Amino acid sequence: MNLRRFITIALVFLLSLPGSRLLAQLPIGGRFGNIGSIGGGGGKDSLQHRHEDTITINFRYLDSSKLYRFDSSIFDIGRRLPVRSTWINLGNNGTASRSLIFSPRMQSGWDPGWHAYDIYRFTADETRFFHTTKPYTELGFFLGTRGEQYIDILHTRNIRPNWNYSFQYRLINSPGTFGNQNTNHNNYRFTSWYQSRNKRYQNFFVLAASVLGSSENGGLRNPKDLDSVQYSNQATLPVNLGQNLVQPTGNFFSSKISVGTKYSSATFLMRHQYDLGQKDSIVTDSSVIPLFYPRVRLEQTTAYSTYHYRFFDLAQPSSGYTLDSSYYAADLGVVGLSAVNDSFWRQDNWRNFSNDFSIYTFPDAKNPQQFLKLGATLELLTGNFDTTTTGVVTTAHKLNTQNAFAHGEYRNRTRNQKWDIEAMGRLYLNGLDAGDYNASISLKRLVSRQVGYFQAGFENANRTPGFVFDRASSFNWDTASTHSSFSKENTTHLFASLEQPQHQLVLSASYYLLTNYSYFHDYYKVAQAPVFNLLQVTLQKQFTLYRHWKWRTLTTIQQVAGSSPVHVPLIVSANQVGYDGNLGFRNLTISFGTELRYISPYKADGYSPANGQFFSQSQTVTQHLPDINLYLHFRIRSFTAYIRGENLNAMAFSPRGFGFYHNNFVAPYYASPGLIIRYGFYWNFIN
Repeated sequence: MNLRRFITIALVFLLSLPGSRLLAQLPIGGRFGNIGSIGGGGGKDSLQHRHEDTITINFRYLDSSKLYRFDSSIFDIGRRLPVRSTWINLGNNGTASRSLIFSPRMQSGWDPGWHAYDIYRFTADETRFFHTTKPYTELGFFLGTRGEQYIDILHTRNIRPNWNYSFQYRLINSPGTFGNQNTNHNNYRFTSWYQSRNKRYQNFFVLAASVLGSSENGGLRNPKDLDSVQYSNQATLPVNLGQNLVQPTGNFFSSKISVGTKYSSATFLMRHQYDLGQKDSIVTDSSVIPLFYPRVRLEQTTAYSTYHYRFFDLAQPSSGYTLDSSYYAADLGVVGLSAVNDSFWRQDNWRNFSNDFSIYTFPDAKNPQQFLKLGATLELLTGNFDTTTTGVVTTAHKLNTQNAFAHGEYRNRTRNQKWDIEAMGRLYLNGLDAGDYNASISLKRLVSRQVGYFQAGFENANRTPGFVFDRASSFNWDTASTHSSFSKENTTHLFASLEQPQHQLVLSASYYLLTNYSYFHDYYKVAQAPVFNLLQVTLQKQFTLYRHWKWRTLTTIQQVAGSSPVHVPLIVSANQVGYDGNLGFRNLTISFGTELRYISPYKADGYSPANGQFFSQSQTVTQHLPDINLYLHFRIRSFTAYIRGENLNAMAFSPRGFGFYHNNFVAPYYASPGLIIRYGFYWNFIN
């Protein structure tokens, strides 16, 4: 009874906080990804179980035939919002982000080179294709401190038993804590999944688009200003870019950006599959259920994608603001930039049209999880650039090129569920990225119920660096670089893991060997690193402290060996300690407690807004105090609520009295926000 009374009082208190300026500012901490998914509140609490008498709903991904169900566990808000606990952003929801756990790109072939906003984009690869017995709708809405808003809408229904469509929309809009830091992201996705009645033909359709806008302030001019009485309102702190611009109001219909980044992408994809094989059926007392076992599958995929990468500073002198020449010229030192005194604009635009044809064979007719796939793809690439850098700025130009590559894949998940084998490879035969390749193999084995699953694997990638490193890009300003063209990057990755579901434990290790690693330094300069290696060990574990009280931890230790521009924190540890249960109420599921994230001191990468890149630096060591969040999440039937107080670690009593102004720094000059109060609500409807 005392515990119930405590929760009631806490809920009333949090709900009584001023609501007009509450919630969704993306905190730097509090994203737990898959912690706990191996047990506890993970897959056991699914929508399927809650509505088994009303609805059956599952989904699959484009390149997988495995069916998944919704996981409606509530302890981890990272299942709802894009950024996880092992990632940081630049201090506001929707700003440039990167992982604290080193993970190089292992995909060969064409790469435009901009990845600081990838986590916010809708893509074809992570698209879900649904099958549902009844129409299903999910509505999500977050409100946060300083007017941040987050909207998430999903609707899916089967037009016919063999034809489903879905629609998804996501909005992130936040003015931010500091000046000129507002973000406005809009994402749309429409899918269709059709299967013929005789099970021979399937059609997959995806239309995904993202428009990502983020103002760029270049960080605080003087980090010590956080302690100054003169700047009790952190929105007035002097910043490097856009200092005198009017602070946004939080109106999500407004996406005005005068100094900042706008990335947009759109993908249209259509895939056809036709199977040859044998028919069968199951005869029951009342019906005959047709079955079909494929032996050969023919697959054709057409995709058309557009990508636009822009940075602009459009503030005019008449507004009392001019382009910050000290930032663009003194810090960047780029020829031609210091002469600009009213506006600045750079952009790269790409179009990619690809056509793929593949053939599958299924050795075991009754095991669709075992197959061999061989195929070939032709890509037609068109790039449009404002400028090219060859010592001086020249006129816009266009590039027309192509890629041709062959690919193969073998998968086998044995029918006794003990072995899971994956092997795949890709080789670029001709075109812009000729000579690129990547290959990988993974073996997973159920050793025993007591030991669990053991997995080991290897992958190697030989790839052309992102096109932003090419002299043809509008964003390559390093005229003094000795690299007229970059050598191909080569990365070898060895990995192993042990998963024990009974003990809710995953222990994994990775070893990377990198050659010709491409990177930025000093804001705009480009270089390639000599050979170096890196070792990672990760522990993911859920402990039961006492009955319903849990401790979840995701801890990674990583170390670089050899001369390297890569700087990583030795320890990244995200922890959650709290209660999961129902407090004796039948229709209530509740989770509350505290989240703590520790990042050991390291030389965190800087960020260059002008070219949208995180860059290596060796001058500043980031001291990161543990992030502390309090959370109360609960679900009553189809309604779920998230109530959170985040970044309590910013609490201070001096030098200017009580407040939340001891902000952590995630990168040189970039501070995380102070106290964040956020409320989130999700409803699901079954029609």
